[in-house]
Amino acid sequence: MSEPDKRAALPAVHQVLERLGDWAARFPRPLVVEEVRRQLSRLRQELTEKPDIEPAEVDHRVRQALEALETPSLRRVINATGVVLHTNLGRAPLGRFEPLAGYSNLEYDLEAGRRGKRDVHVSGLLERLVGAPGIVVNNNAAAVFLTLHELAAGYEVIVSRGELIEIGDGFRIPDIMARSGALLREVGTTNKTHLEDYRAAINERTRLILTVHRSNFRITGFTAQPALADLAALSRERGIPLYQDLGSGCLVDLRPHGIDEPMPQASLRDGVDLVSFSGDKLLGGPQAGIIAGRADLLARLRRNPMFRALRVDKLSYQALEATLRRLLLGAEDEIPALRMVRQSAAEIRERAEALLACLPELPARLEPGISMIGGGSTPEQPLATWLIAIQPASASTYEECLRAHTPPVIARVDDEKVLVDLRTVFPEEEEELAHALRAALG
Repeated sequence: MSEPDKRAALPAVHQVLERLGDWAARFPRPLVVEEVRRQLSRLRQELTEKPDIEPAEVDHRVRQALEALETPSLRRVINATGVVLHTNLGRAPLGRFEPLAGYSNLEYDLEAGRRGKRDVHVSGLLERLVGAPGIVVNNNAAAVFLTLHELAAGYEVIVSRGELIEIGDGFRIPDIMARSGALLREVGTTNKTHLEDYRAAINERTRLILTVHRSNFRITGFTAQPALADLAALSRERGIPLYQDLGSGCLVDLRPHGIDEPMPQASLRDGVDLVSFSGDKLLGGPQAGIIAGRADLLARLRRNPMFRALRVDKLSYQALEATLRRLLLGAEDEIPALRMVRQSAAEIRERAEALLACLPELPARLEPGISMIGGGSTPEQPLATWLIAIQPASASTYEECLRAHTPPVIARVDDEKVLVDLRTVFPEEEEELAHALRAALG
């Protein structure tokens, strides 16, 4: 059949609509008509590769496309990878909170009966937690941009060469600095920067000293960098603010659990003027960038027009407030990311043994392994764990079946084994996980 004849063989729009009949009645008719036309157009483009197209294929494609519109794209998944702050899975898993329906007092002062500021919902909690007032923007890259744009646009910012990091997905600190209008003044070398390097770089155009926590890598061996307190003393001596980008935002001491991460409250006590960090990493909350420190500098940042462009919405404020309140009240175990980090290998083994006992048909055994914090945090600081190592006929096919399950299960594949780490699986998800592991065998 020639190509024109093939095109003529395609059904007309009204013919497809007639065949769909009552099934399509649950959708708005203009949407159904548009989808029929869309699928017919795609089939016309495919005619050169397909010898024959049955009318039923058109119907099937239209049904499939319309049903997909009824299914939310953003879905809950079971994270069985053992990566606590999995960037692709939303970083820190949120603790439970009930989103406010209807209106809220986001920017309304209920006591005074007039317009208020949205950051009041978290500023008091932040001040109690870190010892200084704070403001919130939509992520830590935005916090860096806003701080540099307000305090150093058109002027120089001093930063060590060893701290010019890439923060993920190709975003680099020097690029953010360039966009902010600040001029980068590099000092020291990749592995060694001394206090005198900073002192020698200060001139009449210097507006800020920036230090960046290397949260996603480590430099070891022949290295040196000045103590934060010494750098703060230099900044006070020369009247230049010291700003620290901490990245991970750890507000709880995790050293008893094998994680050594700098804390904003310690940096501020050492004399840093401003710190910024993420809300959705070791803080355990929603995506946000938090800037805390000197009130006069924060007032400048709040007046910057970019502050409005970078602000967060009511749902983020509600989730962040709930997280900070739990931290303040000592309820760290109600913050899933912190609970997962603090879980011992023995506890995970006990859970894994109980799960395997319910799945005697599963070709699996327990193996010691490691969990990772992830999210660009705590490199070279793994957590000991126990893995359920499954050896199906085909590891790749089994893993694909897990991803196709409802809810999807995301696991690791290594050496023809599918690895499941219960560290990042909520206890209430274990029944669903067991069902998925069993179903994937079929």
